Formats: sequence, C-alpha cells, structure tokens
Amino acid sequence: MGQTTDRVLLEYGAVTYIVGLTGGIGSGKSTVAAFFAELGVDVVDADIIAREVVAPGQPALGAIAARFGSAVITDDGSLDRRELRQRVFGNPMDKDWLNALLHPLIRERMVTACAEAASPYCLLVVPLLVENNLTGLCQRVLVVDVSAERQLARTTRRDKADEAQIRAIMAAQASREQRLAAADDVLDNNGTDLDRIKDDVARLHRQYLDLACGGKL
Repeated sequence: MGQTTDRVLLEYGAVTYIVGLTGGIGSGKSTVAAFFAELGVDVVDADIIAREVVAPGQPALGAIAARFGSAVITDDGSLDRRELRQRVFGNPMDKDWLNALLHPLIRERMVTACAEAASPYCLLVVPLLVENNLTGLCQRVLVVDVSAERQLARTTRRDKADEAQIRAIMAAQASREQRLAAADDVLDNNGTDLDRIKDDVARLHRQYLDLACGGKL
C-alpha cells in the first residue's frame, strides 16, 4: 500500500493527496474514474500519458521506430500500438527494453500531473499499479474488483479480441489476489448496476476528501 508516498513525492516537490486506482483488464476502471471526475476530482490517467510520450515528434517514438522498424509506425506517423504489442508480448528482451524506455518517462509525467492537481485529492489511474511497484506514489490504493470470468467477457466484447489473447494479457497482469492484497479500498464491479457504483464512488469520495483535509470535514 502507499506507505512510502511522502518520501517518493517529496523528491518532486509534490504534496497532493493521491488515490491510486487500479484493476485488471476489463474491470471498469475508466467508468469508475469518470464518476470521480463528475464529482470534481482531477484524474491523472497513465494510459493517456503513455500515449502522449510516444506521440509523433516525441523522442521515445523515434527510439521505438529505430529498434522495431517502420512496421510499428502507421501511415500518419503515429505508433501502431497493436503491432508493437504483438511484437513485444512474447519477447522478454524487447519487452524489458520498451519498459526501460517508457516507464521513467511515464512516471515523471504522472508525478508532475499529480503535483499540479487543483482538487483536494487526485485520482491516479494506473492499470499496472501493483505490477510496476507504483503503490508508493499513493497515499491510498483503490482496486476495482471483478471476477476473471467477467474480465474475459467484458474485454472480448469491448475489444472484439480473441479470447486466447485476452487470457494471455490477464495472465501477464497481477492476480486478483495480489491486487486485493495491495488495496486499501475495494470497489466491487461484478454487477451491472451503475447507480450502485455511483453511490460507492460518492461514499469513497467523501472518505478521500476527509483524509485529504486531515479529518477536518
């Protein structure tokens, strides 16, 4: 859990109260984050930042093209993320190289964005928060929890992807048990009742406001 937050963030001069939001593929993190945003919470999304650091003109995109060739670059000069994912997924050396290139860039931008948040606390959405040992960036960790069966069903329907590919992605992520062990708070998203999820988010929002304000609310 986020017990080392102050030490990590003081290196960047950041004092914002940060709630890390994570969950496996297909868990509904984006839906939950959107509900927090509706309540006025600043949301820092690692997936958006990951796309920004490999945008056309960014040095990281040039490095990726130099290693993997023009096949990973689309006609408009942007990164073909699907092609790159297929190339590195079964190749540990390429995956390690890519992570070493991108993770420091993404981490730096995440911390900067959190430090610039204007709301009493900010939500840091990181799919691989546990896997990449980033819980130390957060005072609190919120896990959106769903069963493996629901993950598989939702993701195959959403991405129109092959079931075997989704299972492979799930196997490469932290297990459900590992995520829950890292959680301070758990939001059960196994159902389909969005009003209940909104109510849960509202309850957690009040809790996080109180924590961010030092229990003075």
